[in-house]
Amino acid sequence: MGVGEQGQQRDILAFYALAMFVVLVYTVPGEWIPALEPLHLALATSGLAAGLMAIRRLGRAEPLYFDGVRGVALLGFSGLAFASVAWSVSPDVTRSTGLELLKLTAIYLTIINVITTSRRLIVLCAAAALASIVTSIGVIDWYYTGVDLVEGYRARWVGVFADPNHMAMNLGLVVPLAVAFLARKESGWVLRALCGVAAALAVMSIVLSHSRGGFIGLSVAMAVWAFREKRRIQAVVVGAVLVVGLVVFAPESFWQRNETVTQFHEDASAMGRVHAWQVTSRMSLDRPLLGVGAGAFRYAWPFYAPPEATTAYVAHNIFLDVIGELGFVGLFLFLVFAGGATGGAFASSKDSHMGWLGRALSASMAGYLVCDLFSGYVLSAHLYVLFGLAASAHRIAMAREKATAMVVQRVPAAGKGSAAAWEGSGHAV
Repeated sequence: MGVGEQGQQRDILAFYALAMFVVLVYTVPGEWIPALEPLHLALATSGLAAGLMAIRRLGRAEPLYFDGVRGVALLGFSGLAFASVAWSVSPDVTRSTGLELLKLTAIYLTIINVITTSRRLIVLCAAAALASIVTSIGVIDWYYTGVDLVEGYRARWVGVFADPNHMAMNLGLVVPLAVAFLARKESGWVLRALCGVAAALAVMSIVLSHSRGGFIGLSVAMAVWAFREKRRIQAVVVGAVLVVGLVVFAPESFWQRNETVTQFHEDASAMGRVHAWQVTSRMSLDRPLLGVGAGAFRYAWPFYAPPEATTAYVAHNIFLDVIGELGFVGLFLFLVFAGGATGGAFASSKDSHMGWLGRALSASMAGYLVCDLFSGYVLSAHLYVLFGLAASAHRIAMAREKATAMVVQRVPAAGKGSAAAWEGSGHAV
């Protein structure tokens, strides 16, 4: 059985484990339920999904799908990161980073091998959107109870969502998905209602995070979705509701922080980014091809920072982070991977059957990559899940297009040949 609805029974157990993993990366129960922390549920479910998928391939002597050029580029990128232990300024950190990146690569490969039908793709996207409700509730609850706010007013939550910027971009990627389900009548009223709640809570959480990059990424994502969505009236109405809600419910501090963009010299956060970009420039001049080693950006900071930059920051830009840590060789591999996945999402939006979801995924990709211009998180499970979903959408769309072309070729052309076949078939008229 190949890609398509005929392969619905392939890797069914791995699919369930993968769906649970997607839910766990948003609900992170191990971070707020102490009894679950030692279980490492996200790692266990992702490992289970990858293991079940691999065992089935070995048992049936089926080849593993590596996703063409973009998949090979990701494997090369992960291999380069692990190999950079040899020249890293902090070998132990690089070794740990390389291992984490290999795990994330395994998640990506599992997704593109298991998500082989449009139904599975829809389920996984819906699971991410609905699971984000837990994250949003946690963020909103912490904000209004005043729990551990960054700088005294920026909301966040637990685990990977402890960084307001990281939290905002991870919630931002589900908004176009949730809105797409909301705008689609075939989704059913219960799912549509829940996705409406998910979108509203996610937008509210992004606002409360006061993340300027997250807000810009969300704006870009929704603009891309509205512009490309075929049901323009629905898109405009949904977009208008979100804008009105933002204007009405956003706290004054949100607008005040966004106004500081024009006064970045007086903003410590903005100047931290400027210093990080200066450090990246010096790293690339000193080690242009292979960088300072995966994960070693902050450890190399003292060697490249200007005198006034006494605090070590992350690169605050995923592409500059890659240049600094893995040089232009790493950047090339990452761009091939990211560009291939993004292009695949946009290509899948042309599919007549699941184009609505392809358009949502392409909007999520656009918004997420814009966020990555301000926040560099190469080791983000959400990134590889999103890219995997986009690549799967592309693969499914291509398979359907190929199957349709084969059916068209089998239909006899109108003419004497087809008429003679009919007339000589013995059928009565």
